Amino acid sequence: MSKPNPIPIRLKEARKRANMTQKELGIRIGMDQSSASSRMNHYEKDRHTPDIQTLQRMADELSVPLNYLFCDSQESAELACLIDNLSVEEKRRLIKKLTGS
Repeated sequence: MSKPNPIPIRLKEARKRANMTQKELGIRIGMDQSSASSRMNHYEKDRHTPDIQTLQRMADELSVPLNYLFCDSQESAELACLIDNLSVEEKRRLIKKLTGS
């Protein structure tokens, strides 16, 4: 049994949290104004999957790390955001703590 694609779920979740419409997000990442809403709707409905460059622009615009869009669970998605906001030194300390090094 295959798992559902997490991208549409995370994309919609992050967009709503950013208080953006589909059209607004599409325009902000460089889509044509006349097709932005429709294209974003196709991504959120899992009818099409954006390429990695488009995903990166979306993540940047929504202030989430790229890996957030690929997280299977809500907990992993939340952790991705929290970890992304840590400093390099804090990330190193966390790695040491988690690995027991």
